[in-house]
Amino acid sequence: MVRDFKDYFSARTADYAAFRPTYPETLLEWLAAATPRHDVALDCGCGTGQLSTRLARYFRRVVATDASAEQLRDAKRHEHVEYRQARAEATGLPDASVDIVTVAQAAHWLDLPEFYDEVRRVVRPGGLISLITYDTVEASHPVRPLLAQFYSEVIGPYWPAERKHVETGYRLLAFPFDEIATPAMTMRSSWTFKELIGYIDTWSAIRNCEAIRGRQPIELFFTELEQLWGDMDIRREFSWKLSMRVGRV
Repeated sequence: MVRDFKDYFSARTADYAAFRPTYPETLLEWLAAATPRHDVALDCGCGTGQLSTRLARYFRRVVATDASAEQLRDAKRHEHVEYRQARAEATGLPDASVDIVTVAQAAHWLDLPEFYDEVRRVVRPGGLISLITYDTVEASHPVRPLLAQFYSEVIGPYWPAERKHVETGYRLLAFPFDEIATPAMTMRSSWTFKELIGYIDTWSAIRNCEAIRGRQPIELFFTELEQLWGDMDIRREFSWKLSMRVGRV
C-alpha cells in the first residue's frame, strides 16, 4: 500500500503518456557520460515512463517507480525497464544497488529530506542524483501571446504552490550533494493543434481550474487557439528550457 501523495495526473494517464514532450537524446548522453557505472538506473516519479524507457538505452537495467498505479498502468513498456508502485522516498531497493537516481518533472512533489535519505541509501558511492525539470512551453509563432496569457492570467491562480520550483529551474530546492555543472539544453517538439491541446490538458492547473470553474475557461481558450492556428494539419514548433540539479552521492 502506498500512502497518500499529491496526485494531479492519475485521472488523465493516457493523455499524459500520449502528449507529454520527449526528452532529448543529448540529455541521456550527458547523464550516461557523467555516471561511472551503467548497471542500474532508478527513475523515481516515473509517471508513464517518458524518461525510463530512454534510460534503458544507456543502462542495463532501469527500475522505474511511481506512487500512482494508474500512471504505471499506462506506462511505456520496455524489456529492460521494471515498473514498481512505490514512493520515491521508500523504493524498497537494496542498499548501494543503483548507479544513478533520476527524477524528471516530479522532484517538486517529493518530501525532499526523506527522499535524499533514500538516495544516499540506494546509490553506490560515486553514483549520481539528477533532478530534471522543464519550464513553460515557448513558441515563436502567432499563438505565443495567447499561450502566455492563458498560462499566467487564466489558469495562473490555479497552479499548485510547487509550480514555483519548476519556473525557477529547481534552483530554490535544497540540494545537499556535491553539485556538478550541467550544460544548457532545450527540449523541442513539432505538434499539431490536437497534440498541443492534449499536452495543455495534462497540466495540474487545469485540474484545479476545472474543479472550481468548470471547463468553460479552458474550452474558450481552445476555441481562440484554434482560430489562430489555421489549418489543423499544420505542425508548429514548441520548446522548453531544461534545467538540472546533478550531484555526486
